[in-house]
Amino acid sequence: MNFQIAEFKAAYGKASQLPPSDLPEIVFSGRSNVGKSSLINKLLCRKSIARVSSKPGKTATINFFSLKEAYFVDLPGYGYAEVSQAEKRRWAELVEGYFAQDRNIALVVQICDMRHKPTADDMAMIDFLCDNQYPFIVALTKQDKLKKMQQIAKMEELKEFFAEYENITLCPCSSENGAGMDELRTIIEQCAAQ
Repeated sequence: MNFQIAEFKAAYGKASQLPPSDLPEIVFSGRSNVGKSSLINKLLCRKSIARVSSKPGKTATINFFSLKEAYFVDLPGYGYAEVSQAEKRRWAELVEGYFAQDRNIALVVQICDMRHKPTADDMAMIDFLCDNQYPFIVALTKQDKLKKMQQIAKMEELKEFFAEYENITLCPCSSENGAGMDELRTIIEQCAAQ
């Protein structure tokens, strides 16, 4: 899969606008400000194909990026407190509407900040993915913000935290220095090819 040949396809604000699912979809999910856009940019070897915002809660649409073999699908970030209840409801309906459709979901990349325990919203999403048997991995961003020994300790803590989940794949990574990107790309390629 050539990750460098990618382009922004479209943004959809309503589930009813979503196009038919004609290619495998690699879905990116995570709370606001967890580094979703930065991760997509790094995976696609681009500076700003996905718009990075300093203000959380900016992605209010489902954004599609097309590669030859698959789509990257960027879901709106969840859990941002300063967004109105009406807007939160709209996001929830949009995301639920996406998953309710018959889509070719090859992999969900659930993004969590490696420095912190997953939030209640993160766990709700992970439980949803497990209950509905979607293939997913947990990408642990911001690895570069931890020293080597902290990374080791954090991984042990997170492995213990997720122990009750069978075969969960944890991928520490950094959009800053590129750590873990090759592993993520390999997993994405394998899932898109199935």
